[in-house]
Amino acid sequence: MSQEKGSAPAKVVLAYSGGLDTSVIMTWLKEKYGCQVIAYCADLGQGEDLEEISRKAFRTGASKVYVRDLREEFVKDFLFPMIQSGAVYEDGYLLGTSIARPLIAKAQMEIAREEGADAVAHGATGKGNDQVRFEMAYAYFDPRIQVIAPWREWDMSSRSELINYARKHGIPIQATLEKPYSIDRNLFHTSYEGGILEDPWIAPPREIFTLTKDPVESPDLPAEVTVSFERGFPIAINGDLLDPVPLMERANQVGGDYGIGRIDLVESRFVGMKSRGVYETPGGTLLYAAHRALETLTLDRELLKLKSTLVPHFASLIYNGFWYSPEREALSALLRKTQERVTGDVRLQLYKGAIRVLGRRSPYSLYRKDLATFEAGGLYNQADATGFIRIQALRLKLYSDQVGGGEY
Repeated sequence: MSQEKGSAPAKVVLAYSGGLDTSVIMTWLKEKYGCQVIAYCADLGQGEDLEEISRKAFRTGASKVYVRDLREEFVKDFLFPMIQSGAVYEDGYLLGTSIARPLIAKAQMEIAREEGADAVAHGATGKGNDQVRFEMAYAYFDPRIQVIAPWREWDMSSRSELINYARKHGIPIQATLEKPYSIDRNLFHTSYEGGILEDPWIAPPREIFTLTKDPVESPDLPAEVTVSFERGFPIAINGDLLDPVPLMERANQVGGDYGIGRIDLVESRFVGMKSRGVYETPGGTLLYAAHRALETLTLDRELLKLKSTLVPHFASLIYNGFWYSPEREALSALLRKTQERVTGDVRLQLYKGAIRVLGRRSPYSLYRKDLATFEAGGLYNQADATGFIRIQALRLKLYSDQVGGGEY
């Protein structure tokens, strides 16, 4: 059920994590609107006690609590297609938070429809990207739904004020004034932003990391891991065929043990400002490296070149919240086409936070030793290169004649 935007809602579905922001929002919504608040928590493998989060939601005033296990859908329909695409934002960010938001919003809108709710709410700040990601998805599924974004409405302007509000209202929280940074975790990554991390000169505290060992303290001997793919989808690690969720968990464990996937970057938010983010994506980094190595073996040169021109745009669509858009759907169809022969195995070496490709093989390999060999014989006639080079050099000769000879 939808209603006229701006009127007081009777029933709101809140995307609820049990953290500082959404715990305060629960109480604030009830105070401001006198409405029912349905708490919805998405299980994306964040490793939290969701039963306790449900109990906390009821204690904080929720009329009903939904916990949706979205792990299988998250890995199969969002993470693995993103790995297929090779999407990386600004040469570093593997989009672990960005790719989760459209799925969270999708399930939230399903609950709103089931409950006949007239509004949905989220805890994204008015300065960040998540507000866009959530609300673009809401608009796709029901453009008439009322959207409540408390960070753009209330008179609190900092997490310190939220902490004080929570203390005043007896809301149990984990954040403190000493460590007020924001943490987002799922099966793919953990991100850390805000608070003590807002000075880009200051290194992140060593103790904040949860998925990865400090590379300095990781094993002193390297490890080998083999990742197998079928049509661009990872299907096995070290020969063990695994379903999507267990495979992602195994990749995280293997990568995390060797300090793989930590990154500290300053990124360009969609809303126009720079922000500093610290991320750890152990399994994702491992799978990206293996997938790229297999593509170099199985994709034609021009197809690789075309794909590389599309990847930055695809990454921006994910980052900026346009997963549910016609251009993303069209690009995904093209990217799936490129993966038809990306099948095979890749051997990686993991050591002290670094990944090195040791080998790759595929039944669809375009590598031909009889063509590439430096030994005598083979199918390639080296004399053919003479005419090839002359044709390639023709335009350079014409240019040289035009400008009066080359410069030294």
